[in-house]
Amino acid sequence: MVDTQERPVRWLKVLDQTRCIGCHACTTACKSENEVPVGVTRTYVKSVDVGEFPTARRAFQVTRCNQCTDAPCTTACPTGAMFRREDGIVDFDKSICIGCKACMAACPYDAIFINPEDHSAEKCNMCAHRLDVGLEPACVSVCPTEAIIVGDGNDPTSKVAQAVQRRPVSVRRPEKETGPGVFYLGAHQATLDPLGAARPDGGLYAWAEQGPKGSNIVPSGNPDGSRSSAAALLSYDVPHRAPWGWRVSLYTWTKSIGSGAFVVAVLLALTGFMGWGDSTVSYVAPLVALVFLGITGVLLIWDLKHPFRFWMIFTRHQWRSWLVRGSFILAAFAGLATLYLIAALLDLRTTQEVLGVLAAVGGVATACYTAYLFAQAKARDLWQNPLLPAHLAVQAVLAGAAALLPFALALSPGSAVTAIEVTLTIAAAIHLLLVWSELTLPHVTAHAHLATREMTRGRFAVFFRVGLVAIAVAVAAPWIGAVAVPFALIGLLAHEHAYVQAGQSVPLA
Repeated sequence: MVDTQERPVRWLKVLDQTRCIGCHACTTACKSENEVPVGVTRTYVKSVDVGEFPTARRAFQVTRCNQCTDAPCTTACPTGAMFRREDGIVDFDKSICIGCKACMAACPYDAIFINPEDHSAEKCNMCAHRLDVGLEPACVSVCPTEAIIVGDGNDPTSKVAQAVQRRPVSVRRPEKETGPGVFYLGAHQATLDPLGAARPDGGLYAWAEQGPKGSNIVPSGNPDGSRSSAAALLSYDVPHRAPWGWRVSLYTWTKSIGSGAFVVAVLLALTGFMGWGDSTVSYVAPLVALVFLGITGVLLIWDLKHPFRFWMIFTRHQWRSWLVRGSFILAAFAGLATLYLIAALLDLRTTQEVLGVLAAVGGVATACYTAYLFAQAKARDLWQNPLLPAHLAVQAVLAGAAALLPFALALSPGSAVTAIEVTLTIAAAIHLLLVWSELTLPHVTAHAHLATREMTRGRFAVFFRVGLVAIAVAVAAPWIGAVAVPFALIGLLAHEHAYVQAGQSVPLA
């Protein structure tokens, strides 16, 4: 019996690297068709020189969005601007993009970029506007060797279905379990693996696009300059750009201070080391929390490429995104802290205590949610750490105790000051212990190992070492008192910057 039931379309793409001649016609056609500005690309042809003379050859790889079945970019996008169509194409809607770059951080393939002209995220979408009217994508129509095949994977008679089902094909980064809809025929592993080829002379080689000095562009290839087992050397690539810069590093710090100050004050009040009527607990803690939450909000909005669309996080929210969940957590914590301050001002002690406990829970959630936001960046292996929520909580306690200590010295009794100093010491010691464990335990992936190396011995080593030394000094808080405060806060800021930037330093394409 012939199955006459209409099958849904599932667009797939096969890139036959045995046919690719590296002419870059697909790149130029894509730029022309989609009006892609200079300096960014939806697709490009990466080339690697494999082997050594006289047995060397050049291998090509057409690099673009993988049209994933389980696309991390769609999960991370706070407004649904990145979405997956019913036909399998991962598309985007620029009108609701807020430019948060969460999709870029989440993509395991470095396939998404911010358009410098309209400041919205975009990538290859298989020329969906052409497919919808029965035309081939621009890259397919110009490829002189028919190295690019696009078709319906659910149609067993299509070329793409036959290639995928009958021939040995590969996908990029299968360990990320995204279910790519782009398959490679005859691609060399040195091109598929972003760490499979070394970058010569520190990245200065012919035909490579270079970023401006001082930018957040980081080199591709092995950060230590080592050669792969296949003696593969990059001959053409584009720069890897870290999506989140110093504002995100600073936001993690200000958020730690704001949440930690309130949580520390409430914990010390609950344990009897400080009284609920103490000025530090009643007024200073909520005011510090609100001030630094306000700074956190400013930093988050400032980091958006469309800052005046930030309200869409609350009105067009896509709940799977931890950027959305985090925004609601921040708002809830700020609201509870405000009510707590009002109760303290009105001397409503029971209400103050109840609101204090509720707001402290919100403070812990505020401190920890960034771990889940970072975890949605599936390819940033340094951030895939199950201890990260606990570590962020410890950092919040460290920052909060340091922020409260100067006020306690002026407003609170000596026993309260001692309690804050001891809290600062314990938190600093636990932080150093967690850092030590993260560095000394074996890393499960090469990406995590290289990111750690970049943090401890590479471009961010100065920040990392300053952080270690400064927080080590803060461990002596009970003996040096307020002197520990700048060491604790500056050390934590330096560590946060090293960690956030190193996590994005390893190339993904």
